[in-house]
Amino acid sequence: QVQLVESGGGLVQTGGSLRLSCAASVRTFGRYYMGWFRQAPGKEREFVASVSRGGGITEYADSVKGRFTISRDNAENTVYLQMNNLKPEDTAVYYCAAGTYTPRDYWGQGTQVTVSS
Repeated sequence: QVQLVESGGGLVQTGGSLRLSCAASVRTFGRYYMGWFRQAPGKEREFVASVSRGGGITEYADSVKGRFTISRDNAENTVYLQMNNLKPEDTAVYYCAAGTYTPRDYWGQGTQVTVSS
């Protein structure tokens, strides 16, 4: 069982930055693919970014490419999402996820990100 706890959300103005963190309580953190997803009010949950087990391969949704960076620290059992140049359409609850083959097996409780215009 993998428990995930997100932190770092908040209110920021357009153009600002936030760094989300996700701490995982599992001894074999390096065996899991990690990802970030988000869900805006009235919309379905969508993929934001993912990172491979060793951190060498990352993928991003087109809407965040060039603005968001996902990274992980396997020694600290933590995955990060650095979000720059935030836009009002980035407003959502952001979820951390983990999985053996894809990052969708385990989910955190979410952290709210609100970008004001």
